[in-house]
Amino acid sequence: MAQIIVFVIKLSARWKTLNPNRNLQTLNFFSMSHCKVQIFTNPTMFSTLNRSHSFSNTRNLIFLRKALSLETYCTIIAASPTTDVKFSASRSRNLFSRISPIRQDGHIVPVLDQWVAEGKKINYLELQRIIRDLRSRRRFSQALQISEWMSCKDIFEFSPGDFAVHLDLIGVVHGWEAAERYFGNLSDLEKNEKTYGALLNCYVREGSLDKTLTHMQRMKDKGYASSLAYNNLMTLYKKTGQLEKIPDVLSEMKRNGIAPNNFSYRICIRSYGERSDLNGMEKLAEEIRNQPHISIDWATYSNMAYCLIKANEKEKALHYLKKLEEKLDKDALGYNHLISLYAHLGNKDEMMRLWVLQKDACKKQINRDYITMLGSLVKLGEFETAETLLKDWDSSCRTYDFRVPNILLIGYCQKGLIEKAETMLRDIMARAKTPTPNSWAIITAGYLNKDNMEKAFECLKEALAVKEENTGWMPKPTIITRILNWLGEKADPEQVEAFLRSLRTVSPVNRHMYHTLIKVNKRVGREVDSILGSMKADQIDADEETEKILSLG
Repeated sequence: MAQIIVFVIKLSARWKTLNPNRNLQTLNFFSMSHCKVQIFTNPTMFSTLNRSHSFSNTRNLIFLRKALSLETYCTIIAASPTTDVKFSASRSRNLFSRISPIRQDGHIVPVLDQWVAEGKKINYLELQRIIRDLRSRRRFSQALQISEWMSCKDIFEFSPGDFAVHLDLIGVVHGWEAAERYFGNLSDLEKNEKTYGALLNCYVREGSLDKTLTHMQRMKDKGYASSLAYNNLMTLYKKTGQLEKIPDVLSEMKRNGIAPNNFSYRICIRSYGERSDLNGMEKLAEEIRNQPHISIDWATYSNMAYCLIKANEKEKALHYLKKLEEKLDKDALGYNHLISLYAHLGNKDEMMRLWVLQKDACKKQINRDYITMLGSLVKLGEFETAETLLKDWDSSCRTYDFRVPNILLIGYCQKGLIEKAETMLRDIMARAKTPTPNSWAIITAGYLNKDNMEKAFECLKEALAVKEENTGWMPKPTIITRILNWLGEKADPEQVEAFLRSLRTVSPVNRHMYHTLIKVNKRVGREVDSILGSMKADQIDADEETEKILSLG
């Protein structure tokens, strides 16, 4: 039986202000039998409330939130039914091995509770490591669950860093307003440089310039404006397209005695490049070279070279490409960038030289590396070399990732070699490989560009037939529109109905789909009353175009 835990402090007077005709009985949204009542003073309870299964009525949740002051809270949590979670001996040796396999939407707290129930010790450093790992894999909700559990159980005393991480997680999962409330309920001692910085990060992530600037000023007044804070401000200016303000922030850092770090210089250099201020970019690069504690990384050199290539400053670009190569060591991503940049310069020889070096330095090439190299070869029209490279990948890959051959399919279609692209895809299928719908969509677009509607329609049906290979896939609206227009003029009703049934599994039904169906049925003299009824049931109103189609003989 589900356990219902009610944490009650006092309700604010705002409850009666918001709802003068209601009393505390309004809280009785569900059966209160078998309840546990506990006093809960931790300000993170709203995030727990959000995870509640039983308390799922959004209006009630919003109403309850509004009834609470910022100082006092009432949290109602409906926990999942109690079940015994069983783990194999091999997975019970450490806590991380139990948590890591859980699905992204899974609950972590029962695992932690069982670990304790089994008499196993909780290691503070291990929990920190698990939270860090979950954050790196963007499993923010689960990281927050662990942080909340640590806070609620009161097993460990939160460090300043713990409070900052917790605040940041609340911001990611629940938004800046929830993070702001949490920050507001911290003690003066807990409101330190780290928690101030975490709240600033929340404002930056939400793109709120006014709040960021106001909070940044508070940090300056308290002496908390670190290089990280200034970097966050520069990031926001980049995010909001105010690139011209980024160098001003760097200048302010220097005036205030805050030493810029690699990131500070990198984002400033990029701001110059994106504004095509090549003189400013190179001047700043020269300033960095005169500072022994700052080292320009390959990513910055890559950005500078790209900006110079765009400006047709090829000789200067080559200078920075050599600098980039000197920084690579065994960084495969850096090699990918360098190969792509030489492709922009049309230099196949350098691309091939670097590919050999990358294979030697990095030992193992992953799909991303092949995608980069294939794309670079296709860009130069080097299809024979690309085909040889694809065979090399095909013979060594463990999992067939269609993103790799898709590069060549795109290249063929861009060159007008649509039939060759289709033949290649069908050859892959003959080897018991099931393509993704994306592969067929590439060829569909190719045939549409050649106005071969029959083949485009055939390929789009092939894409829909393998939609399970990419559940998030949906045909581009332009493709759907052209196919529907053609079907309305050429196809028979049964053909259109079968296609639309399949299309509705990946694309929301719309008026254009119904117009096509009405048009083909009118063309062969069939009644369309049932179609209009279905259209109404789907809450799609008739418009002028509908009336025009209905008036056709």
